[in-house]
Amino acid sequence: MATAAAPPATYALPQEFLDFRETIRKMVTERVAPRAAEIDATAEYPRDLRELFAEHDLFGLPFETEFGGTGTGTLMLNIAVEEVAKACASSALMLMIQELGTLPIRLFGTEEQKGRLLPRCASGEWTPAFALSEPDAGSDPGGMRTRAVRDGSDWVIDGTKNWITNLGVADFYVVFCVTDPDAGHSQGISAFVVEADRPGFSVGKLEHKMGIRGSPTGQPIFDGVRVPAENLIGDENAGFKVAMATLDHSRLGVAAQAVGIAQGATDYAAAYAQERRQFGKPIGSFQGIQFKLAEMETRTAAARELLYRACAKVDTGDPDMGKYSAMAKLFASDTAMWVTTEAVQVLGGYGYVSEYPVERMMRDAKITQIYEGTNEIQRLVIARTLT
Repeated sequence: MATAAAPPATYALPQEFLDFRETIRKMVTERVAPRAAEIDATAEYPRDLRELFAEHDLFGLPFETEFGGTGTGTLMLNIAVEEVAKACASSALMLMIQELGTLPIRLFGTEEQKGRLLPRCASGEWTPAFALSEPDAGSDPGGMRTRAVRDGSDWVIDGTKNWITNLGVADFYVVFCVTDPDAGHSQGISAFVVEADRPGFSVGKLEHKMGIRGSPTGQPIFDGVRVPAENLIGDENAGFKVAMATLDHSRLGVAAQAVGIAQGATDYAAAYAQERRQFGKPIGSFQGIQFKLAEMETRTAAARELLYRACAKVDTGDPDMGKYSAMAKLFASDTAMWVTTEAVQVLGGYGYVSEYPVERMMRDAKITQIYEGTNEIQRLVIARTLT
């Protein structure tokens, strides 16, 4: 008799998760939403909200209990990202980078590295950065030029990264460098922990961005930065594997951010449609607006289901998790862009001005189609699992 196949990874929302979600929703309504427009307008890193999130253990969500985390897994983390992103995508990015910047250590780091770094991140005392992209190496890490060269028991790093989130506020950077230039395309790359206070590290150009303006992004510069051998993450020349495994997990944060943006825009547009009157009645009574709102809600709900299913696959170690995380990121980000554009249309002229939040949501949504692997790259990742 044939053995039955293992059941597919499914998700559940235990009462613990639902209670935590309500706590986060209340916090977002009372503390995050009133700050969102100002954070965007001033391009301010919201340190007050970082302290608030730390007080409520949100920075502990990516981590196991042994390192001071909540031990609640990928799904609860991304529920939190979604809830914060409904009001402020920049603030949600603080949670996302807390996972992205520490995943290489959690997945490949030594016990010493984990004990030294993860508890301080779980408490919110420290925040990391993930430094993979370069001016000439975005979607193609094989074009990387940053070098790490052995010098005795140390490594010396020289180069410039680009598009790095948390630039100038991170306490340490996970930096990917070429350590064997002759190894071939995307090979001979290694990952290192580089603390921000090491001599030779400096903050280069900060970008002026269309969206997520409350999160600093730019070029960290490494000029003869010396790090000890114990700062190597994983095996020497195995950094490409570290990066790809990290992104298989972390791109779900982008999907969650996108779902949150889409839901926030849908909720705002639906409420506006009940208040805005034309031709003597609320515009929400017209079928043209009703159909827009129905489609917005439906696409957002579908994106959420795919996101939560992908989270379950990561939490259970399902072999399909890479494909599902790529599909969730692709579908959720395209949904966020479409939904926010429709939200601006529902508000009409008011949607186009900064007094109303949907124009900010549309600007924030665009980056979800680009970072942590463009949607063109996600389509390649998915297609390669099918052929």
